[in-house]
Amino acid sequence: MCEHVPVMVKEAVEWLACSPGETFVDCTVGLGGHSAAILERIQPSGNLVAIDSDADSLKEARERLSRWKENVTFVRDNFRNLAEILKQVGVEQVKGILFDLGMSSAQVGTPSRGFSFCQDGPLDMRFDRRQSLTAAEIVNRYPEKEIVNIIREFGEERSARRIAAAIVRGREKSGFDSTTELAGIVAEVLGPRRSAIHPATRTFQALRIAVNQEMGALQVALPQAIMALKPGGRLVVLSYHSLEDRIVKETFREFQKGCICPPTFPVCRCGRSPEVEILTRKPITPSPGQVRDNPRSRSARMRVCERKRRNT
Repeated sequence: MCEHVPVMVKEAVEWLACSPGETFVDCTVGLGGHSAAILERIQPSGNLVAIDSDADSLKEARERLSRWKENVTFVRDNFRNLAEILKQVGVEQVKGILFDLGMSSAQVGTPSRGFSFCQDGPLDMRFDRRQSLTAAEIVNRYPEKEIVNIIREFGEERSARRIAAAIVRGREKSGFDSTTELAGIVAEVLGPRRSAIHPATRTFQALRIAVNQEMGALQVALPQAIMALKPGGRLVVLSYHSLEDRIVKETFREFQKGCICPPTFPVCRCGRSPEVEILTRKPITPSPGQVRDNPRSRSARMRVCERKRRNT
């Protein structure tokens, strides 16, 4: 098991404004690093709803958080179902919600999960192994054009067309079963490394995002999270990909909008009022020391909004 170092944990719990007796939600509990910090601050009577679609992560989190077991409700589900999850556990509104997107060090460090090209493993990449779609299904069966789109959009890889063509040629011979086979093909296409980042990094990232439908889940979940907050409650999102960060930024801006009537209207007719106040005009990034201690944090971006208090 890889050492688990939660990203910007101090900043996350401070921006959540954790206080004793309140209820919080960790939508991506992972191995429980952020959850432990939240639970420490909300005792003795605070509660946490801990959500994750990965059964292995939930098992580890249960052990890590066992001393607060009376204060934690664990749920194995995708955060895209947040509103229904809260309904099922009997929670109406909460004081704070955290999303720490992407994958954990444990997932990367377990070869059988297929997330990493550094160790040989099956082309899997599923967070939730109950689902049928895997990375192997995409690279061995998807049309070349669709593979191009996945690698270009989710990996932001300029050589997506060349990589997809090489994948299609390779699968015509024997198909792809392992992570190192696929990484080797990508490395052949891109040539020798020009930086410390492995040539296959963007392609593997793109496949993982596609397998788990991460962007779609985030777009669906963020509005649910905002509406689940109490007045004054906060939503904290840690993202690691420019597309994720864009979704967060645009969602926050949309919910911060007030009246959308044309300027020519003398009186507001839409009746729309802002739902949130954005507290981070620019994303918060990790310090150089944090990046040194935890290289995974180097691309992290944290954004925070607060549910508006209504005038009575």
